[in-house]
Amino acid sequence: MLRHTAQAGAFNLELFPTSPADPAMSASTPLAARMRPRDLSEYAGQQHLLGPGKLLRRAIEADRLTSLILYGPPGCGKTALAFLIAARTKAHVERVNAVASGVEELRRVIEAARFRRSQGSRTLLFIDEIHRFNKAQQDVLMPETEDGTLLLIGATTHNPFFSLVSPLLSRSLVAELKPLSQEDLIALLRRALADQERGLGEKKIEITEEALGFLATTASGDARRALNGLEVAAVTTPPDGSGTVRITLAEAQESVQRRVVVYDRGSDAHYDTISAYIKSMRGSDPDAALYWLAKMLTAGEDPRFIARRLVICSSEDVGNADPQALVIATAAQQAVEFLGMPECRIPLAQATVYVALAPKSNASYVGLENAMREVETGRAQEVPTHLKDASYPGAKKLGRGEGYGVEQKYLPEKKHYFEPSDQGFERELKDRLSRLRKE
Repeated sequence: MLRHTAQAGAFNLELFPTSPADPAMSASTPLAARMRPRDLSEYAGQQHLLGPGKLLRRAIEADRLTSLILYGPPGCGKTALAFLIAARTKAHVERVNAVASGVEELRRVIEAARFRRSQGSRTLLFIDEIHRFNKAQQDVLMPETEDGTLLLIGATTHNPFFSLVSPLLSRSLVAELKPLSQEDLIALLRRALADQERGLGEKKIEITEEALGFLATTASGDARRALNGLEVAAVTTPPDGSGTVRITLAEAQESVQRRVVVYDRGSDAHYDTISAYIKSMRGSDPDAALYWLAKMLTAGEDPRFIARRLVICSSEDVGNADPQALVIATAAQQAVEFLGMPECRIPLAQATVYVALAPKSNASYVGLENAMREVETGRAQEVPTHLKDASYPGAKKLGRGEGYGVEQKYLPEKKHYFEPSDQGFERELKDRLSRLRKE
């Protein structure tokens, strides 16, 4: 449980109740909070970090952990893992939430930590939502984190390499937690159903495999959401004549209502999903591209952002292999502005399928990159006299434009930057270019 102290809103953690009668962990406490793991054997998932012999597990078991940033989506076990570490360490534990904390509070926590260190005691500071701290607040933590006055554990749903300052990252171990697998979530739900002390074991509950699988699937890797769904189903489903609560797929669906898409427009999900969308079109998979498009639209992504990326993909990845792709993508972008949601999803889907199925060539883009590299690193070529502007008075006296005709040299030194591919319409461009270069 958490017991508030008088010290600047900090928390002193007594992590787990000693008995079911503990008022801080009563029947009204959500099931997800009651089922927090008491040791690593109860911790679900994250075997890439906590499997036998893994570095983080060894450090926790030996109580030799340095400062740690736990990064991952909601419900993957960041706070639960921080609690396990806190329970294992011999340090005094303070907890602050970055949403409600400021520099003043941090300084008071640091001052208290210095005093404890002078008395031979360590301090573990757990900061939830650490990405909410600005640079000044993060800077306050660095000296004490470096010299060991504070053992810092920060939890964040945002990529720390974007949201935290480099000096703080260099002083910390960054551990990326993954969404829990279907198997992990089902095991967690079964444990909650069987646990008589903290879970639902005292109730007579029967649940079908189909309902269990549905609760795990709709949780999208979030343990908290899975346990909340199970609890709602258990509490709201009336028992039958024998006093047994029978949870079928229908009860599970009613309890969850709908699948919540894990998507935060300011976090990794935003960038990862648009990346998957672009790469699916690049890889000529219209089904995958439509799925990622659907996920973004369902989650409330700005369709104008999607349209801009679609236009870029149509030119960068399709290019002249099918010049019509850029026309269709640009038309879809204009339709998005004209129609808005929900109708604009239709031209977006049409353009997505067209770009995905179009032949691909980035030859134009690569040609530009080659030319830019030449401009940036090579000797700058001067514009030939016959190509210079001859429209102003006195230009002829300077010889500007003299001898200009269609068949001319357009670079002082002949260079080949554009090499068309054999894909789609670009094959015809390749033939044209080959004839022109021979001539």
